Amino acid sequence: MASTNSASALRIIEGEALATSSAANARTLTRADLTDAVYRRVGLSRSESAALVESVLDEICDALVRGETVKLSSFGSFVVRSKGERIGRNPKTGVEVPITPRRVMVFKPSNTLKAAINGESTNGIDD
Repeated sequence: MASTNSASALRIIEGEALATSSAANARTLTRADLTDAVYRRVGLSRSESAALVESVLDEICDALVRGETVKLSSFGSFVVRSKGERIGRNPKTGVEVPITPRRVMVFKPSNTLKAAINGESTNGIDD
């Protein structure tokens, strides 16, 4: 598949995610929904659409596992952060417990996405 098709499909997936989330707050967008959006808008077969969605999600996951930042323009960034060891406390017993160091993933929405969520115009917003 050409890279323009995959870039176009990613923009469609991002746009579909934005449209779905603003349409109904109680609904959850699933892989099947993303696959259906690619199928309807790009014109790939259902199996090709599913493979494209899986490929994009796999690439994002692989990059995050490697510790890379994933930035999707006009959508947001997924950042992996390292947290050091610290002492926590069991709220029930008050016993101090060490919390081991770990890596966590954080999502930082773009200004464009924040504006869209809040129903504001995205004109003049840079990402």
